Amino acid sequence: MASEPIPSDLTADLPVTLPDVRAAAERISGAVVRTPTLFSQTLSNLTGARVWLKFENLQFTAAYKERGALNTLLQLDEAARRNGVIAASAGNHAQGLAYHGARLGIPVTIVMPRPTPIVKVMQTEGHGATVVLHGETFDAAYAHARELEVERGLAFVHPFDMPSIIAGQGTVALEMLEDAPEIDTLAIPIGGGGLISGMGVAARTLKPEITLIGIQAELYPSMYNRVKHASLPCEGDTLAEGIAVKYPGELTARFVEALVDDVLLVSERKLEEALSLLLQIEKTVVEGGGAAGLAAMLCYPERFRGRNVGIVLSGGNIDTRLLANVLLRDLARSGRLARLRIRLQDRPGALFHVAKIFHEQQVNIIEIYHQRVFTSLPAKGLITDIECETKDAAHLDGLMAALREGGYSVSMVELA
Repeated sequence: MASEPIPSDLTADLPVTLPDVRAAAERISGAVVRTPTLFSQTLSNLTGARVWLKFENLQFTAAYKERGALNTLLQLDEAARRNGVIAASAGNHAQGLAYHGARLGIPVTIVMPRPTPIVKVMQTEGHGATVVLHGETFDAAYAHARELEVERGLAFVHPFDMPSIIAGQGTVALEMLEDAPEIDTLAIPIGGGGLISGMGVAARTLKPEITLIGIQAELYPSMYNRVKHASLPCEGDTLAEGIAVKYPGELTARFVEALVDDVLLVSERKLEEALSLLLQIEKTVVEGGGAAGLAAMLCYPERFRGRNVGIVLSGGNIDTRLLANVLLRDLARSGRLARLRIRLQDRPGALFHVAKIFHEQQVNIIEIYHQRVFTSLPAKGLITDIECETKDAAHLDGLMAALREGGYSVSMVELA
């Protein structure tokens, strides 16, 4: 059990306090999963820290967002429960609100941008919500939701910039510090800032000396810009789409500025690596935002080495095709999967002799691609790309050395 609360001036002027978070925990108890906080020996060995993982991807809708959504729904008055609620979301907030709204008999309307993947629309409708598709961007969907709020007399539930949402998300920290009181550092993903705001209030009050680190995707440094007074661009296709927020909350920014020690940015490559490691080592599937904490430990090892670090696996809703791409790219970067470009003469037996070297080196050939036309080689020359599977980088190096000893010009087709 965490130590008794120590009053902190840091939380004095904030609209959510530890009692609010504890009240939220009592409200939602039994209706959301009390997810485990488990020590990872392998990740600890890998990072030089002691690492605990909070498995919020094990919630029914596979994300922590249920906590704040349910805490908000349970505090609605009778009129609001009868009329229903509305939100703008294309992700985990929509599903959490839809699921618990249906369970409580509260009508839920979700406004999503028209380009939202159909699977997300179907998942949200599957939880009982009415989905309205409007606009090409989240901002357009959000504006329309606020219009419908007034027109239909609905209660608007913001995905992050709302005290009841923040208090609900803070219950994650209560559970983590109860299960692993030795944690002295929390690495928390930031999108709009609701999770780190709630966790920050709880953790900072229970354990004033704790270090709070916020993590954002390098392509969407909105909260980083706010607290660091920077002006980095917020755009691009990020793996961490759940935390790809262009404008941080005004309310949550106050919490971050008051409570958080630092905000770090992580690259797409480290997000991919972290996601792959969690699947391989912990046998757990996370979305890009859920991998952000581990990605930060890989990007900035010196910030975490020797510390007792708690990481929130905030969600597990990732498209299966995207997951497959990430895993294959990680295999390629580790040398276990490669595409080799080999220059051959266009004559009988040329490919046989190359394949023989692959056989001798015990390398499995997956695909072969010939290119005779779109090449700068003479007409009797050709380029062959061979996709192959090796044991590791050293095995791949041995294959390339053997091909060169056989007289072949060979290079690797590199990943971005």
